Amino acid sequence: MDSEMNIVEHLSELRKRIIITLLSFLFSFLVSFLFVKNIFQFLTKDLDDKLALLGPGDILWVYMVIAGTVAIAVTVPIAALQVWKFVAPAFSIGEQKITLSFIPILFILFLIGLSFGYFALFPLVISFLKNLSGDQFETFFTADKYFTFMVNLTLPFGFLFEMPVIIMFLTKLGIINPHKLIRVRKVSYFMLIVISVLITPPDFVSDVLVIIPLLVLYELSIIISKFVYRKQINTEINMH
Repeated sequence: MDSEMNIVEHLSELRKRIIITLLSFLFSFLVSFLFVKNIFQFLTKDLDDKLALLGPGDILWVYMVIAGTVAIAVTVPIAALQVWKFVAPAFSIGEQKITLSFIPILFILFLIGLSFGYFALFPLVISFLKNLSGDQFETFFTADKYFTFMVNLTLPFGFLFEMPVIIMFLTKLGIINPHKLIRVRKVSYFMLIVISVLITPPDFVSDVLVIIPLLVLYELSIIISKFVYRKQINTEINMH
């Protein structure tokens, strides 16, 4: 009976955290939509030509994509906080303070990832695609295709750049350790390279610009995991 009550309580708590996250996303989306024209102008300020619309509904879809992306960025730390609140009762007071400090770092890394994708990679890819078309094609971008391509290229980096903090958190929970990370290093490298090749155009420079940061992040994750794991082992030894 107690076990059933615990399950019901956990499910109720989980539902509460999910609802708060969804409401935060919805509120952020609505606020972002109020300023979406300003965001649109900022994102298109470096374009030589205006973006084309193929239908009356295209601009609404573009505005929703922009507002949705901003809302995701705003919701990331809120969602992380809700996850922390859900698992925090299993931690000691000291562990709660340490894991809570992960959230600002998680958000900062997400913004760094977005910035890398937008300011470093996206212009390079657009330039490459323009040069690829050369004089053989009349090149113009539709707003729908342009922003869908932008989001698909930049948003994944926001999440990929969070790898070190997620690894740190999972190590703290005892789910993974540096030995496992080292053991699967070759497989992880291969997966990261495949991801890099899939989300970039087929040229060597773009691939390298994506692959190197991801591999560095993985190695940084191993170093962080080693530090957290060693600290846990020392704590257990001192307790005994």
